Amino acid sequence: MDVDNITNKAINMAIEYAPKVALAIVTLIIGFWIIKKIVKVANQSIHKSGLDETLAAFLSSLISIALKVMLLLSVASMFGVNTTSFLAIFGGLMVGVGMALNGTLGHVAAGVMLMIFKPFKVGDLVQIGGGQTTGTVEAINAFNTTLKTLDNKRIIIANSNVTGNDITNISGQGHVGVELTFGIGYNDSIDKARSIIMEVGKSCPHILDSPAQGVVVAELGDSSVNLATRPFCKSEHYWDTLFYMQEHVKKEFDKQGVGIPYPTMDVNMVAQN
Repeated sequence: MDVDNITNKAINMAIEYAPKVALAIVTLIIGFWIIKKIVKVANQSIHKSGLDETLAAFLSSLISIALKVMLLLSVASMFGVNTTSFLAIFGGLMVGVGMALNGTLGHVAAGVMLMIFKPFKVGDLVQIGGGQTTGTVEAINAFNTTLKTLDNKRIIIANSNVTGNDITNISGQGHVGVELTFGIGYNDSIDKARSIIMEVGKSCPHILDSPAQGVVVAELGDSSVNLATRPFCKSEHYWDTLFYMQEHVKKEFDKQGVGIPYPTMDVNMVAQN
């Protein structure tokens, strides 16, 4: 093989394609710079529209990807690539990927629904699945929702599992009632126990004056008279109020001689000759 011919062909190709390569590089640099500016402006507009932070980030990413694909197709056409055929192949590939990632795309769709309809937001205390999972919303991502539990565990739930279950937003209204039940013995005074519960409620720094706290007889149980109360507090003080009431009511019951029954069992032994 003639080395001179190979060298000449290489030089001719370099001369022929050098301007195209240089133009492509310049186009990519300028194109990515313009795309960055467009995405920045779009991101600012999305934020001004009041959309959720997660949805805003998702839309910005989508715009960025679409513009970059268009830029790469434009650069490919500079080298004579048939972009029509390329788009057909790319479209078929996306259909195949979409079928393979059917479940994943379902999570994305569910995530978009969460961000649009906003059954909860970051920072809300929620229960998913009828109370099976309880925690504070830490993040709403494209594929999953992250909850942080009281004991600092992180629970990651697929978005389709969130939307497919009952959602209880405990703190979504700003104020929340704390459901509490205290059992007393049948020989103890209901009025005395009610007075103790009300006094403890007044001493709790988190309980609101309105709606006013009340105490009612909720049930005459097998071994106890169950008194129910529902003091209201700000959503962020839900756990503080719950723990305060449980601890201090028990202490006051002990001080004032009000008993809290617990299950007992009588065992009768029969002697056999």
